[in-house]
Amino acid sequence: MREVATWIRQSDEALFAQFYGRHPDIRVSNALRGPVDLAAARGVMITGGPDIALQFHTEPPRDHWLIRDPEPVRDAWEFAAVRFAYEHRLPLLCICKGVQVLNVALGGTLLMDIPGHNLPEMKDANVQPLRHAAGVRHRFEKVNSSHHQAFDRVAGALEIEAWHAGDGIIEQVRIHDYPWGIGVQYHPERDAAYTSLFDDFVSQLAHRPPDG
Repeated sequence: MREVATWIRQSDEALFAQFYGRHPDIRVSNALRGPVDLAAARGVMITGGPDIALQFHTEPPRDHWLIRDPEPVRDAWEFAAVRFAYEHRLPLLCICKGVQVLNVALGGTLLMDIPGHNLPEMKDANVQPLRHAAGVRHRFEKVNSSHHQAFDRVAGALEIEAWHAGDGIIEQVRIHDYPWGIGVQYHPERDAAYTSLFDDFVSQLAHRPPDG
């Protein structure tokens, strides 16, 4: 049984189940439900959620009062999970808030509030057009990105793969010189159009032992 360590809010569990349910040898261990042994995981997935609590930012944001509904207990688990995965070179998939956690955990910073990326129609519909860097494997012309924070300074370990075609907000990154690590600002769990991204992540789990 290949285990994915994650923290998934209750409202999102069914969305992720539609992808992982296709792989009966995968066990998704949700830290929301109880303790998760990172040492037993074959991969780590960091999912969407509320803003990162102030104490986890490597550089305290000047406009920290814009942080909404933080969950410090969840943040503590997610930052530890990202750092464990990175140290042990486990496959790492980071989604929405998750890609922000990835950036901050690796030394980057965030913009605390941005305009135009959190409209109701953006939550589920693939309406935000992207531009891609050359050679990107996972390319989606339009995405369902819904967020009010975004990358500011990009962590040195990350390479940008896609930007919003209009305002240049970063929407997809990968960890360079790393077996498999992708972060996306959009929500692939909300649409079957992104199945290839999950299948690629799952395919890596077979090749990465828990100790790297």
